[in-house]
Amino acid sequence: MSTPTGGRILTLAIRDKSALFAAYMPFLTNGGLFIPTDKSFRLGDEIFVLLSLLDEPERIPVPCQVVWITPARAQGNRVRGIGVQFSSSDKGATRRLIETHLGGMLQSTGRTHTL
Repeated sequence: MSTPTGGRILTLAIRDKSALFAAYMPFLTNGGLFIPTDKSFRLGDEIFVLLSLLDEPERIPVPCQVVWITPARAQGNRVRGIGVQFSSSDKGATRRLIETHLGGMLQSTGRTHTL
C-alpha cells in the first residue's frame, strides 16, 4: 500500500453513530471527516487515514487532504484537530459507507465538530 506525498498516516477509530455524525463532513466534495489530533498540519497536506468504523471488520485505508484546521483554544471550546477530504481516488466508497451507516441521521441539525 502506498501513501500520499509525505507519507503521514493517522488512525481514527469511530465506534458509535453519534461520534460518526459529529465527525462526518458531508459538505465536502467526496465527503470527509474531522480528526481530533494535537499533531501539526497545514492546509493542503496529503495524508493517509486508517479508519476503524463502527462494526466494520477491517480498517479502511483512505487517502485524504487536509482542508480544515481547528487550532487549540478555538472559539466555542471546539476540539483541536483537522478536517480531511476524501480523495477522488477513493471513488466515493468511504462516503457511501459512512452515509449508509448514518442513514436518517444525515438530516439532523445536531452539533458537529465543524459546524
